[in-house]
Amino acid sequence: AYVRLEFDRTVKKGTEHSHPVSLKPEQMAAVLAGVRVEEPLALVRGDILQRDSVPPIHPAFSEKDIAFFAPLLAMALSKATSEEVVTLYQTRPISAITREVTSGGLFIQGDELHLILANYRSHTRYMADMGVAETQDDRFTPMQSLAPQVGRLNFEPHSAKRDNPSGGLEKLLQQDQRKLTVLYKQLPPRPLIQPNP
Repeated sequence: AYVRLEFDRTVKKGTEHSHPVSLKPEQMAAVLAGVRVEEPLALVRGDILQRDSVPPIHPAFSEKDIAFFAPLLAMALSKATSEEVVTLYQTRPISAITREVTSGGLFIQGDELHLILANYRSHTRYMADMGVAETQDDRFTPMQSLAPQVGRLNFEPHSAKRDNPSGGLEKLLQQDQRKLTVLYKQLPPRPLIQPNP
């Protein structure tokens, strides 16, 4: 797992990020604790008859993840330039040859914190074409999705989430995007909870 700064190639003159910015780890913990993943029901898999241990709406980050990432993300935002994005990456082994990756990035624009979760428990062995060999190291591209991302992100409390107005086809196409805009200054600081070993 790591947090690092990367040059944001999407930044253009006049659209630079509001970095560096001073945030306390407790403010960042409040943001991470509010991120929710809404998984779609897949009737083909039999979700209604057989539900696994993960509810359809659940926190994206565990208490252990929040305790690890919040101080690092807060420090990175205090060092980031207006042309950088803060990235995060975490991997967990599933088997001898497969890992799952959670990765993405964030930046601040005015009073808004933008969070992109490019991967959420994405399998590293996912390949659309089984004849294609893995050629890219996912550790170097935390903002790139490894597999199609199902579901969407939401935030609690909803009053701190900035909804981007869209309609019709644009709204439909944005349903599966793992992006959030959070009015982070509205959130009360959240103490970091150190999980038991």
